[in-house]
Amino acid sequence: MQTLSDPHRLHQLVRQWHQAGERVAFVPTMGNLHDGHIELVHQAHARADRVVTSIFVNPMQFGPGEDLDAYPRTLEADKQRLFDAGCDLLFTPETELLYPSGLNQQTFVEVPGLSDLHCGASRPGHFRGVATIVCKLFNLVQPDIACFGEKDYQQLAVLRAMVRDLNMPVEVIGIPTVREADGLAMSSRNGYLSEQERTVAPELKRTLDITAQALKALGVDTRAELEAQAEARLAKHGFKPDFIRICHGDTLAPAQPGDTRLVILAAAQLGRARLIDNLTVDLTE
Repeated sequence: MQTLSDPHRLHQLVRQWHQAGERVAFVPTMGNLHDGHIELVHQAHARADRVVTSIFVNPMQFGPGEDLDAYPRTLEADKQRLFDAGCDLLFTPETELLYPSGLNQQTFVEVPGLSDLHCGASRPGHFRGVATIVCKLFNLVQPDIACFGEKDYQQLAVLRAMVRDLNMPVEVIGIPTVREADGLAMSSRNGYLSEQERTVAPELKRTLDITAQALKALGVDTRAELEAQAEARLAKHGFKPDFIRICHGDTLAPAQPGDTRLVILAAAQLGRARLIDNLTVDLTE
């Protein structure tokens, strides 16, 4: 595995691969890699000849008071995990390379509508930061496909809209959420949980499961009641719920009678960790 921070060398190498007829997959990350990230690399390998992974803690997607400075940086351990997973190239750009004029003078990419809902309402500017950095990385890496985890369901929807609207020649692929044995979605921020909080954290997924069962039994007309019950259940277990929303699976708008492909989105604070998760529900099954 090669590790590069120079975009010119990156371009040369990817160009060689493309000229040889090889398909290039890309997995962008912020590092502190866990098994969920490694599954993205494995899935990328299953779909392409070469896999590029990036590690960059993107300051543009962190708001005031969020954990940018505290976000775990574990580059050497990450390199070993990527090497073991068969990654071909690790791209580790510096902040000065990606934002040479600083964040305040940076041209940005924004997906209207989707970026303002749910996590976007709680974290203003977050998805603008995500869309901007992924757009920049797509331009640098020039991949054929890019793999993202479905745990970040809204992020995936935002990036698919960006690629569609800007006619980017990249196929965005969602990979199912990788979970711990007790159901907790793997996340770099799980490391913020205390030992006691870690025993409570799986209640987020259990709450989604309970809500999905009730939704199938009672229907979309009970959406507001089910959302309120789910938030109350989380609060009872010590979470500070941000939201639980039953949404249309594509638009992420509030689910309406007649909608059948749904997603339940959840975000809640548990100690220092802001946990997110989701569960898709098909009412035709």
